[in-house]
Amino acid sequence: MVLLKQLPPPAEGVRHEQPDTTAVMDGQRLGCGTLYVAETRLSWLDGSGLGFALEYPSIGLHAVSRDVSAFPQEHLYVMVNGKLSEENESEMPAEDDEEDDEDKAITEIRFVPSDKAALEPMFSAMCDCQALHPDPDDLDSDDDFEGDEYDVEEAELAQGDVPSFYTCEEGLSALTVEGQATLERLEGMLAQSVSQQYHMAGVRTDQDPAPPQDGMEVDAEAEAGQFEDADVDH
Repeated sequence: MVLLKQLPPPAEGVRHEQPDTTAVMDGQRLGCGTLYVAETRLSWLDGSGLGFALEYPSIGLHAVSRDVSAFPQEHLYVMVNGKLSEENESEMPAEDDEEDDEDKAITEIRFVPSDKAALEPMFSAMCDCQALHPDPDDLDSDDDFEGDEYDVEEAELAQGDVPSFYTCEEGLSALTVEGQATLERLEGMLAQSVSQQYHMAGVRTDQDPAPPQDGMEVDAEAEAGQFEDADVDH
């Protein structure tokens, strides 16, 4: 049985207040009251001031449910990690019990407003407020990632004889000593290859000695010039 306790409504930081909202906790209907989506906590109070409050870090999931086959009315679904104690504060499981995650208890709460158009504002307000209370485990993961920065210069030095190449003009000045030497050697080889011409029997020629194949273009002017100085017997 869910025991409600006397609670004051939040005095500040209220992002959304929804009256005429029925609360259903683990299948038990608690009655109609007012849902307060405040920056510090989520709370629901009936007309007499009895209700419960939820801390945002204890909320594992919240969503708008429109599946009337699972529940007869559209509602804001909230899943709380752990069971609510008799004091109606969300009770987080002990750290020693983390190995039993598969069997971890949860509390399911459904907030059913009389005005279904209020579901989206209720959901948005919860998103904003829960963002103010990030999961400490997520923050620790981010810190660990930021601590493992990749030092490019250190990695290059560790590579030793593996040169670094840059394709942009600004990057040439950033070449390592090994990379600069390799680049100069490659440029020299390229220049030598370009300037090298085909030689046949010690005679310099500008054309490939291989005969042209069918379908290849032939320089008629160059071919005709081969016989300009030839003696012709008449």
